[in-house]
Amino acid sequence: MATVVLLGTLDTKGAEYAYLREQIERNSSCDVIVIDGGIMAEPQMAVDISRQDVAKAAETTIDSLIAGNDRGAAVAAMADGASKIVSDLFAAGRLQGILGLGGTGGTSLVTHAMQALPVGVPKLMVSTVASGDTRPYVGAVDITMMYSVVDIAGINRISARILGNAAAGIAGMATAYAAPLPDMGDKPLIGATMFGVTTPSVTKARELLEARGYEVLVFHATGAGGQSMEALVSGGFLDGVLDITTTEMADELVGGVFSAGPDRMKATCQSGLPQVVSLGALDMVNFGPKDTVPERFRDRNLYVHNPSITLMRTTPEECAELGRRIGTRLSAAAGPVSLFIPRGGVSAIAVEGGVFHDADADTALFDGLLKNLGDNVEVHDLEYDINDPRFATAMADRLVELISTTTQTGKQA
Repeated sequence: MATVVLLGTLDTKGAEYAYLREQIERNSSCDVIVIDGGIMAEPQMAVDISRQDVAKAAETTIDSLIAGNDRGAAVAAMADGASKIVSDLFAAGRLQGILGLGGTGGTSLVTHAMQALPVGVPKLMVSTVASGDTRPYVGAVDITMMYSVVDIAGINRISARILGNAAAGIAGMATAYAAPLPDMGDKPLIGATMFGVTTPSVTKARELLEARGYEVLVFHATGAGGQSMEALVSGGFLDGVLDITTTEMADELVGGVFSAGPDRMKATCQSGLPQVVSLGALDMVNFGPKDTVPERFRDRNLYVHNPSITLMRTTPEECAELGRRIGTRLSAAAGPVSLFIPRGGVSAIAVEGGVFHDADADTALFDGLLKNLGDNVEVHDLEYDINDPRFATAMADRLVELISTTTQTGKQA
């Protein structure tokens, strides 16, 4: 039988959580465990794990949090405690799905705990902020955000339907999660990064790797994609990385919307995994619709990729710094790393005749990179553009060789 965990601030949302529990128990065979993450007052419904238990898991007490008179610190502490509790429940086989609801504070607390759970565990958050920027709440895991439409303040004809849908949704997901998956085999897993302008390269490499017996997980390099791949690296899920599309580094440097944060590439380098790396889409920084491009960039080389995304060509100065950063990070890699340089262009629109073709910027990128590489980095400096099938084939073949060598070395050790 599946168990759904309800986590929330029950000093203010008791009626709503009681409704969720009633709907799950009435309309499914799932068990329910209710965890109180509230701080200021006693819960408005019966709970299974108290706020005192949550505070204790965070190595503090409710009285101390109240006396501190710092709401932000108190929410953070309760979020940490809740993370430990839900992780323990999952490890004990008592969590097949988790559901929460709330405004900004409740959403922050609950999703922090959800992020502690493995990818694949059903996670559903009904939130007043789900129609805006959800990235701080979702992070690099598979949290489903559901907009509450009305504020979470009582049960009415709108909220009853929305919360009822959420209850049915998490019950169905938890039930499905509790059932055994079909046998997916045990093929070695490879993580690969892709963008629209590097799709032909990644597709060719993926097909070649799959033909060699690997399973390839492709991540869209939109910030969260790079974070998700490296979260799987840190979790020990992957056997190798094909980091063709490192464009998120450009967004982090210049201030685009697809940054993966300041630590992009570091997890893979620290892991010791075999990795093949290229420079996909470092010719561009991403913004939203054209009218959202910051004023200071309006006179730059801009290209409307689609109505929602505007691309900006990186300058020689920016490219030189990107080369330095990537070179420095690869030089610190604990495992085998092979770098592939596509002299013919780093994206589909950076080739000769393309709207982002800029020989000076490309030269600055390559020179900045090569000047900062350590002896541990194997370099393949090729005349092809990144989407040339020969370039993709060379990368795929080399990754197979690196993984095979690493596997044999590990067996011998």
